[in-house]
Amino acid sequence: MAFLQRPLLLLLLIVTHQFLQCWIAFGSVNEVDQTQEKFSEELLLKPLPDFKVLAHFHFQSSAPPSTSNGRHRHLFPKAISQLVQKFQVKEMELSFTQGRWNYESWGGFDPIPSSNAKPPGVELWAVFDVPQHQIDASWKNLTHTLSGLFCASINFLESTTTYSAPEWSFPPASGNLRYGTLPREAVCTENLTPWLKLLPCRDKAGIGMLLDRPSIYRGFYHSQRLHLTSTGSGSEGMDLGIILEQTLTVVLQPNSRRVKMDHASEKHIQPSWSLSSIFGKQINGRCVLAKSSNVYLILDRGLVAELKHLHKENEKSTENGLTSENFWTNPSFELSANPDRISIEENSLHNKSSSVLYKFQVEKYSESEPFDLGLTWKIPVVWFCQQAPLHASRFLMGSGNERGAIAIFLKSTQLSEGFMGVNSNDESCELRVDVFQVVPWYVKVYFHSLQVFVDQQPKAVSDIIEKIHVSPSKDKVSPGAMELVLKLPCRVNSAALTLEFDKGFLHIDEYPPDANQGFDIPSAIISFPNFHASMVFLEDDSLNKSPLLSKFQEKSPVMSYTEVLLVPLTTPDFSMPYNVITITCTVFALYLGSLLNVLRRRVAEEERFLKDKAAKKTGRLSLLLSKLSSKLRGGQWEPLHSPPASSSFINSKLAFKVILVAGLAVGWQYYFS
Repeated sequence: MAFLQRPLLLLLLIVTHQFLQCWIAFGSVNEVDQTQEKFSEELLLKPLPDFKVLAHFHFQSSAPPSTSNGRHRHLFPKAISQLVQKFQVKEMELSFTQGRWNYESWGGFDPIPSSNAKPPGVELWAVFDVPQHQIDASWKNLTHTLSGLFCASINFLESTTTYSAPEWSFPPASGNLRYGTLPREAVCTENLTPWLKLLPCRDKAGIGMLLDRPSIYRGFYHSQRLHLTSTGSGSEGMDLGIILEQTLTVVLQPNSRRVKMDHASEKHIQPSWSLSSIFGKQINGRCVLAKSSNVYLILDRGLVAELKHLHKENEKSTENGLTSENFWTNPSFELSANPDRISIEENSLHNKSSSVLYKFQVEKYSESEPFDLGLTWKIPVVWFCQQAPLHASRFLMGSGNERGAIAIFLKSTQLSEGFMGVNSNDESCELRVDVFQVVPWYVKVYFHSLQVFVDQQPKAVSDIIEKIHVSPSKDKVSPGAMELVLKLPCRVNSAALTLEFDKGFLHIDEYPPDANQGFDIPSAIISFPNFHASMVFLEDDSLNKSPLLSKFQEKSPVMSYTEVLLVPLTTPDFSMPYNVITITCTVFALYLGSLLNVLRRRVAEEERFLKDKAAKKTGRLSLLLSKLSSKLRGGQWEPLHSPPASSSFINSKLAFKVILVAGLAVGWQYYFS
């Protein structure tokens, strides 16, 4: 027996040894993956000319390629990893926006409006790494997954009538691209909470502590955005590397406004603000899982130029020009915290002025010494933010519920003079503008009716439009899409495009609950490929580069969104079914009630009831007299009978009711037949 137990014991020891080796190796792999996964949190603050403050939160999580099949993650959200692996998403962007970005007041040439200014509602686009015939199925499954993940109605984008496939006008142009919008989707805390759950520290520590719901949703504009990019080959048994970028852009109104005005010039003094005044909270240190945690304050080019002009007037500027020391001791404003670094934008295209960036490291602060950055203005300052070459707007023309027209108006902002070089006055100088517009199928656009106006003068379409791609809509199948490449003169003052359309008819089941409000046409996208919104700030630490500043250095084309159009369509009277139902039920109730009353009533019982009632009315004296008279006559006494008039009256009343009910029934049948 002992001889048999020894081999079993030896085999058990060998298996245990192999298991421990595998477990240790697996643990070391996980530790390596954990060290490779990175997370950073950053906040950018920017004063705006119209007495508001821009707050741009930037969180970035990255996961390298691994063999865990999306099951084991330490910092990177598991839900996003599984979504990318299951649907083979190469690139995706999802945004929830409330309000509209004011391009005229808040600028349109910086990286923030070009990349983070989104249309109202929900915007989703995705590029898939799957065969062409599987793209629509992957898109449908992706919309359902995101709908459950973010508690939104993104699943409405599964229908082919709500999304399109741009060919080349949309920036990530690819044959595997799908694009869809929901302009009327409401944005609330139910969408923000799942977005925060993707962060390692959520809103409990670090910069995420400032994400106070009441402060965010009372702003003039807020847009939460999620952008992911998968990297790597995705070979068999190996997960794709993923870079997840989460941004939240908010435009807030500081509470501290100057009430007393000593002189007329003080009406232009910017309000003083701090983190605690606009968010109601302070930063008690960084998130312990974040590799970097920084807060930036940026002064854009227009503000810096105005400050330099004020310094020259007050004779307080140095002869050396714009330096970091000058702006730290700037008499125009005062900061409540000392910056760790001051950087000046390196950009040869803007010779007049450059942006100034203040950097604050959050890791130096703690709960005992919280970080509360404040900005106090001392003198009035008026400036303008840099805008895109052309300001785009869109509106409807025509009246009635039968037909109309869509007009896109482009107005020059006089910016192209300094960006197109010395040949801007030459007639051969051209400004390229890309237009991408999607219209629902019930707005039947006649693309052959396209007209072009340059400086209020009609032009031939072939002279202005260099390239065009049109996808006509199909009733209840797909929307219409139009992609244009315009070649406008550099000295153009205004340009306009018009398209005529007919309004279609919908089935009663296709109308939304608020059909009388109108139907939305999604925002058109206007991009300028020759203009790139980039800002370069030199960094000393090349190993720990800021993801936000690295994003600013990318040369992305300047892009803007137009307004969402509200088109009134012919709407049926939804109260008519209610009226028909109520009157029908009333008539049937009267008819059936009367009929049942007639059928259930018994004439003999009514006559007996009337006799008893008449007998009760007869007094004792009359009863004794009748009995006495019958005895005197020698006959038998009989009780008094009710007068026959009552019986005849009852019979006539009953007959009248039956005739009335029958007449109503015949009239009702004749009317509806």
